[in-house]
Amino acid sequence: MSILLDRDSRVIVQGITGRMARLHTKDMVQYGTNVVGGVVPGKGGETVEGVPVFDTVKQAVEATGADASLVFVPPPFAADSIMEAADAGIRYCVCITDGIPAQDMIRVKRYMYRYPKDKRMVLTGPNCAGTISPGKALLGIMPGHIYLPGNVGIIGRSGTLGYEAAAQLKERGIGVSTSVGIGGDPINGSSFRDILERFEQDEDTEVIAMIGEIGGPQEAEAAEYIRDHVTKPVVAYVAGLTAPKGRTMGHAGAIISAFGESASEKVEILTAAGVTVAENPAVIGETIARVMGKAA
Repeated sequence: MSILLDRDSRVIVQGITGRMARLHTKDMVQYGTNVVGGVVPGKGGETVEGVPVFDTVKQAVEATGADASLVFVPPPFAADSIMEAADAGIRYCVCITDGIPAQDMIRVKRYMYRYPKDKRMVLTGPNCAGTISPGKALLGIMPGHIYLPGNVGIIGRSGTLGYEAAAQLKERGIGVSTSVGIGGDPINGSSFRDILERFEQDEDTEVIAMIGEIGGPQEAEAAEYIRDHVTKPVVAYVAGLTAPKGRTMGHAGAIISAFGESASEKVEILTAAGVTVAENPAVIGETIARVMGKAA
C-alpha cells in the first residue's frame, strides 16, 4: 500500500506549459506516473510531452477522470488554481509554488473547508517537493531514482532533507512506502499530524520518519498526536539548532517567534513523546535502521 498516491492515480499538471513544469512532467511520465492532462487557460488543445492541455481543471477532469493535480502556477495565481482544483473534484493536490502570500493561503483553506470532510480535497504544500510512492507514482520535483520501495513513511517540511533521508536509507537497502513533502510555508495544506494519521493507518508503513525545522507549532502538535495515537516507531530530525531567534532561515515558516518553536525545544518535546531524534542529518538513515533493527 501507499498513501495519497499510487499507480491508479490520474494526474493533471496545472501550469504545464511553463519551462519547469514541462521538465518535471517529462520526469513524472518517465517514472511511470499516469499523467493524463495539463491545464493552462487559453492553451486548450495543445500537447506537452504527449499530454493533452485543457483550458480549465473541470474540463480536464471530465475528459480524463483525473483525481490528482500538481500545481506549477506562479504565486499571484496559485491560490485560484488550488481552489479551482478543489471545485472540480480533484481528491489530492500538490502545490510546488513558492512565494504564495500567506493571506492567499488563508483564503484557500477557508474555501476548502466549505466542503464536507469526505469530499474535501487533500492539499500538500505550497513550497514543497511533492509526494512519491516509490515504484508507483511521482507527483512533484524529487529525484525518483533515490527512493527504494519499502516500509518507511517520510514526512518533511524540507524537500532536500527528505531526499537526504531517502538516499541514506537506499544505501542501507531500506525503502520508502510514501514520502510526503508538506512544505515550509507558515500556512500549508496538511500538517505533520494529518500525514501521521495516514501513515498510522497504512499497513505497509512500519516506521515513520519526520523531518522538521524551526518555526511554527507543527512539531509540538505532532508530538502530542504521536504520544496519544501513534503505535508505530517515529524517528525525527529537526533542522536549525544554531538558528538565531527572530531571523527567517530558508523557508518562510522557519522563524522562531514563540516558546516551542526553536529546534532544541522541539527536540525536547518530541523526545518526551517517545520519538527517537537523530542528532544531525548525517545519521538520519542510521537512526532509522537502528530503530528497525537493521543497523550494520
